[in-house]
Amino acid sequence: MNQPLAMENTIQPYAWGSRTAIAELLGRTVPADHPQAELWMGAHPKAPSRVWYQGRWQNLNDLLTEDPVSILGSGVMERFGAQLPFLFKVLAVDQPLSIQAHPDQSMAEQGFARENAQGIPLAAPHRNYRDAQHKPELVCALTPFWALCGFRTPAAIRDLIDPLWPDHRRRDLDELAAGQGDEGLRTFFVHLMTLAPESRRDLMVHIVPAAKRIADRDPVYDWMVRLYDAYPDDVGVLSPTFLHLVRLAPGQALFLPAGRLHAYLSGVAIELMANSDNVLRGGLTPKHVDVPELLRVLDFHPKPVETLHARSIGPHEQQYPSSADEFSLSVITLPTGNSRSVITNRPAAPEILLCTDGAATLQWPGQGDTPMPLPKGTSALIPATVSSYTITGPACVYRAGVNTQGTIDSTKQPCNRPTHPRPGL
Repeated sequence: MNQPLAMENTIQPYAWGSRTAIAELLGRTVPADHPQAELWMGAHPKAPSRVWYQGRWQNLNDLLTEDPVSILGSGVMERFGAQLPFLFKVLAVDQPLSIQAHPDQSMAEQGFARENAQGIPLAAPHRNYRDAQHKPELVCALTPFWALCGFRTPAAIRDLIDPLWPDHRRRDLDELAAGQGDEGLRTFFVHLMTLAPESRRDLMVHIVPAAKRIADRDPVYDWMVRLYDAYPDDVGVLSPTFLHLVRLAPGQALFLPAGRLHAYLSGVAIELMANSDNVLRGGLTPKHVDVPELLRVLDFHPKPVETLHARSIGPHEQQYPSSADEFSLSVITLPTGNSRSVITNRPAAPEILLCTDGAATLQWPGQGDTPMPLPKGTSALIPATVSSYTITGPACVYRAGVNTQGTIDSTKQPCNRPTHPRPGL
């Protein structure tokens, strides 16, 4: 298997997806006839890619079963077993995703075993754990990308929410301010998540009109109005006040460890994660919400949001910091047809290449005279047995692989609070 393998990938048609972004990337009819939310590239059992090998399309998971060493390399197998350790995606967010968090490794293993013992089918809508893996993830903006990420401090929450809060419910805010350490924040969040339906409706009746009156003052309030339009009976409407609101410019990224409460609101992005589909939801969704299980995994310690900026590792390649063992992400930018990136002495590990702009070509030792075309929207699996390859432009190619360098020190920069009066692309 000493050659790159062209890929066919599954599109997930979730309701929050775009009808244009993924279709445009893939060169298909625009608009699509249904929302297209995520393009999955990898070997997750829910939607494994197919690869072109020996003259036919084959399920990547089947090839991993037949010849794992050639695809993964012995070093990756020793670390992660006979599985591709990462899952690569394109996200196209037209409507806000659910507020969610992901478990750490221990919680994922325990939760998966517990729900198996309870006999809950893997595809059941009320299932929380669909595999036994944790799910750290890195999201990198392709367009302006709005997100919620991590808890604000209690003082910051109070400042934002105070102009909206009804007088007859001031005791709720007093409890937020009175809590010690993270406990006040936890108590306030649990209170919101467990409100009776009539109390939740009463809160929305007072808060949303107040947010509309000052929506042009701060995007926090504008997003509250937008979330209310989509989910009028959901306490997640308040989430821009207690989670950091972030606007990523194209090329900026966020790293999300286990327990970090977050939601993606709008835009198109690359997402790279451990090979898992475990999600604990907290709102802004018609899907299953399990508040007690979400509370088990959440990290309530307020932290400032930090954007990640890629750093140069070669003439045409920049790499994003990653503290996850399972994955590493870089971007190769080739401005002209004569520009090329030569990848040599690469570790014996799998990679996936995705062209997001232009038209690249791929060459490797022993391939003969005909290079593999890699036009916009196409992807290729680089097995561990391919020792080197060359990408020629003009093109922009994202390169997902295993973090063979261990934890990379992050050169993080504070993310300034956005001041744009209207969110959007």
